Formats: sequence, structure tokens, C-alpha cells
Amino acid sequence: MAVDGPAAAAPDRLADAVAGLLPALGRPSAVVPAGGFYRPASLRLERGRTDPDARYTDWLDAGALTREVLAPVGPGGTGEYLPVLWDVARDRAARAPRRPAPEQGVLLVPGALLQGLGLSFDVVVHLRMSPAARRRLTDPDQAWQLPAFDRYDEEVDPSALADAVVLADHPDRPALLLGGRFA
Repeated sequence: MAVDGPAAAAPDRLADAVAGLLPALGRPSAVVPAGGFYRPASLRLERGRTDPDARYTDWLDAGALTREVLAPVGPGGTGEYLPVLWDVARDRAARAPRRPAPEQGVLLVPGALLQGLGLSFDVVVHLRMSPAARRRLTDPDQAWQLPAFDRYDEEVDPSALADAVVLADHPDRPALLLGGRFA
């Protein structure tokens, strides 16, 4: 399950909350943040540290996420996934051991800009934020990324592709959107 949304919408926090609730429902879970599958800085930042186009196209290694996580836990996979590939802070391989996927469980992948890449998720939850809310809630040091999210909305239309849309303009009051209406 993908939990897709900008950092200001806190996809990691929602994925962790859902993962915390699932065991009580008889579904073990694991969270694998997409940020652990960012490319090395030499590739990710090749066009500079604040290039929104590079943020949109060059940061996530979708092939590695598929190869190391989605394919192994999918049908016919080995059942063992890599929880993180790249340590972004140290800019080197994380060298994490593979983990067994939870049997009959749910694997949640929180991150940004996850749709439109051909990633094979069973379910996608998109945390939709208006451009004004993104500007208001994005850390000023990260504001250079905002055009990447505007482009994502325009080119991919993640709300239309998602299985569920959560309106996240007010993170303390999220609203589930079902069939174009609030739930």
C-alpha cells in the first residue's frame, strides 16, 4: 500500500498510524519509507541541490523499490524485502539485511511523488494538499520543491489515480474523500 503525499502532509506519520492499528485487526504490517530508496547524491543532486525538476524525476529509484521491495512481496516473490537501500544522510549503501514480509500482512510505503511511475501497489492512498496549503505548511528550507508537486498534480493527477484520497490541507483535521464527496 502506498501512502503518497508531500512531506507537509506527513505520509510517514499516517503509514505508521495505520501500521499500528492493523495488528489488532489480525493483519501484521511493516513500513518501508520510499526515502530509503532515493538515489545517491551524485545522481539525485546532479542538477543542483534545489532543482525542482530533479526532485520530480531524479530522486526516487523506482527500479530499486520494485526490485527490492514490491516484487519480492508480490505474487511469486521471495517474501523477503529490503527495508532500506540507501542511507541518504551518510550518502552510502545502508547495508540492511532483508526481512521476511509479514504473513498475510500489509506493507506500507509512505513517500512523495509515488504515482505515475509504474510501481505495482495494490492500494494507493493519496494525501492531497492544495498548492496554497503546500506553500503554507512546507518548511521554508524545502520550499524549492513546491514546483515539483505542482507539476505532479498537473501531469500525473494523483488524486484521480489513487484508490483513496485524504484531504490534508489541515493535517490536524484530515478528511477522507469518497466518490468526490467527504466521508
